[in-house]
Amino acid sequence: MNNNNTTYKDSPLGKIPSYWEVKTLGELGKTLIGLTYKPEEVAEENEGILVLRSSNVQDSTIVFKDNVFVNSIIPERAKVKEGDILICVRNGSRSLIGKSARIKSNCKGMAFGAFMSIYRSELNDYIFQLFQSGIFLKEINKNLGATINQITSGDLSSFKVPLPPLPEQKAIAHVLGLMDSSINNNNKLILKKELQKKWLMQNLLTGKKRVKGFVEVWKDERLGNLFKHIKNINDGDKSHSIMTISSKLGLISQEDKFDRVIAGESLKKYTQLKREDFAYNKGNSKTYPMGCIYQLEEKDSALVPFVYICFSPSDLIEPKFYKHWFLGFGLDRQLKKIITSGARGDGLLNVNTEDFFKLKIPYPQKEEQTAIARVLQAADKEIQLLKTKTERLREQKKGLMQVLLTGKKRLCI
Repeated sequence: MNNNNTTYKDSPLGKIPSYWEVKTLGELGKTLIGLTYKPEEVAEENEGILVLRSSNVQDSTIVFKDNVFVNSIIPERAKVKEGDILICVRNGSRSLIGKSARIKSNCKGMAFGAFMSIYRSELNDYIFQLFQSGIFLKEINKNLGATINQITSGDLSSFKVPLPPLPEQKAIAHVLGLMDSSINNNNKLILKKELQKKWLMQNLLTGKKRVKGFVEVWKDERLGNLFKHIKNINDGDKSHSIMTISSKLGLISQEDKFDRVIAGESLKKYTQLKREDFAYNKGNSKTYPMGCIYQLEEKDSALVPFVYICFSPSDLIEPKFYKHWFLGFGLDRQLKKIITSGARGDGLLNVNTEDFFKLKIPYPQKEEQTAIARVLQAADKEIQLLKTKTERLREQKKGLMQVLLTGKKRLCI
């Protein structure tokens, strides 16, 4: 890369190389509107046409989860083609508006929903990179305003973009595409390692596979015999972290999750945890229908809502073994039996604390618990290192986008 004594000019997008142009997306391609369908047109999985929605766009690629199929006749304008850019133009969450992905050959015959749009152009390789950049996001935020949660086809068509000559467009798209490939390949490796860890959990935490050197038969013990119910209430010390449980993120500070502490007056009754203690959030979620149990690992102490069932490990066990066992849905079958019917006003599952501590958990000898925990912790560390690498690659790409898509740095072509 070099600057080659580039001269610059003023433009509606700021300074750009003197022989670059500024064009609108409407001048460079066309925007297509998604499919509107009625609830009665939704079909059983694999019995109709798959409709791509915002949930199918993840990390700038198409993923197939929470799929919706329809059995209605699909107009041509709502069918995707390879190379199209799928964009979220309307959503309850403003942060999702503008996220996009390229349509690949495995999406052949699919449609896209009403909250999505397709952008189609001969310059899509270059424009897709613009859609991932701060240039596009800045334009989106300008159009959204304070209360509007959507961008229209007209908005998209009017968006101004910097346009270098075709050879430079291709060179920029190629370099940034190589970064995308590195990120995607690393993410595939993360998925592979996560599946390997899932296999390890399913086998090691149930005794189907044994760590070398251990043959003693596992016992079952009541949870209350290996853990102690925590009844400690907030002692008023200001150093405690005020936390909540997210089904996907675990114990997380209320400020990180809600941008503020939401405890209010009830903070006085919050349960006080110390490092390695566990908390059971009785709220059901898509990830954990029977509620979820997480361990306090990164803080010396914390305060959590008093409606959680909290418990500390005894010296008879290796806490990390049970951390993985709980996260692997170990208690779900038993929890289902003790959850009583009837809705609670706070939306939590009806789980009696006394019944909870009578539930049975596996009890291999402590040395085997420790050996299993080490295997799973090593798998976690490997996955975390790969995730850190993905974030580093994303930051590197972000830095490249900031200079290549504005002409501050030039590619030798």
